[in-house]
Amino acid sequence: MVQHAQPGWRHRARCRPDHPGGTYDPELWQPVGTTGPALEQIEEAKTICWAQSPVRTECLNAALAHAEVGVWGGYSEDERREMRLADRGPVRAKMVVA
Repeated sequence: MVQHAQPGWRHRARCRPDHPGGTYDPELWQPVGTTGPALEQIEEAKTICWAQSPVRTECLNAALAHAEVGVWGGYSEDERREMRLADRGPVRAKMVVA
């Protein structure tokens, strides 16, 4: 008997184009830039994600692991970059002895 894998969290994401009642709009989830209209799109995507996403945590973890582009897991690229940097701790310069 062949067992089929259960669809992953991505299949339950409301931002997918094939999700019934989803909110798919590439410009919303992957805006170009971080000012003007793009900033409004980022905020709208984050609001939708926080209010409606059943897979926000899984999405955020994937984005942190793979440095995804756009709004993932309710956070912008800049916010996730800050999270990754905070996890690394302070960067210390190496001393070179001549």
